Amino acid sequence: MRGVTLKQLRALRAVVDTGSVTAAARELFVTPPAVSMQIKQFEERAGLPLIERAGEKFVLTTAGREALRAGRAIEAVIDDLEASFETLRGGVAGHVSVGIVSTAKYFAPRIIGAFAKAHPQVHVSLTVGNREHIIHSLRDFSIDIAIMGRPPPDQSCAADIIGDHPHLIVADPTHRLARKRKVDPRQLAGETFVVREPGSGTRGLMEAFLEKAGVTPTLGLEIDSNETIKQAVMAGLGVAFISAHTVTAELKEKRLVKLDVVGLPVIRQWFVMQRLDRRQMPATRALQDFIVANRGDFLPPSA
Repeated sequence: MRGVTLKQLRALRAVVDTGSVTAAARELFVTPPAVSMQIKQFEERAGLPLIERAGEKFVLTTAGREALRAGRAIEAVIDDLEASFETLRGGVAGHVSVGIVSTAKYFAPRIIGAFAKAHPQVHVSLTVGNREHIIHSLRDFSIDIAIMGRPPPDQSCAADIIGDHPHLIVADPTHRLARKRKVDPRQLAGETFVVREPGSGTRGLMEAFLEKAGVTPTLGLEIDSNETIKQAVMAGLGVAFISAHTVTAELKEKRLVKLDVVGLPVIRQWFVMQRLDRRQMPATRALQDFIVANRGDFLPPSA
């Protein structure tokens, strides 16, 4: 496979990202026949099909997924080389791609913005997703740094603690347990829970807490947005196990109340992490150091 070219790898990525040869050609500033030729030559060298049509779009075969993963790793090495050259020219410069779990959007953009102002030669891009998506992005070299809760279980990342991440249960102010103190978790057995989607770290933590308490929750709406979950709870559609950092304003304004459930809040940690097997460039190191050094200035107050 040593004859595979960057043009072929980039043509494959562009077709998959855009879903069509025509759109890929526009992205790469070449003609559609040129893209088709690059893919054909790549497949001939691989001896395997890399993409196949599914309806109106192209999707990767198993071999194509391996090729795309390798292509992203190669692009990451090239980015690292570019950053090294920029640093040798003087100062911290380059590009850092950051992935954050959706719950971290309540503080992470502010700390990244502060870093960008302090280091104008560093371009920072931001991706938001659930826990599974961010871990996958780290593994396939789509991002350099992740801000999230519990590190991956395979110990593939170096992680620095940012600070505490409390979780609690919220309800609308008229809820039957709103004024109760020291609520036994078993009293939640009849409640409907508005929940995050499977793969969310918050969802997993909720399930672990209720299972330990011997409670099988009644699941109501399943929503992939904390903002929408808060609106659903305020509308009386259920209670929610949620990050305290996402409901600071609503609790202060008494649009939501936290239930005084025994065992809550559950305290986890925020981490900033990167792959152990990837060389860390100066810009990436600078951002990670900045986040750790300034963590206390940006985390929301615990409820």
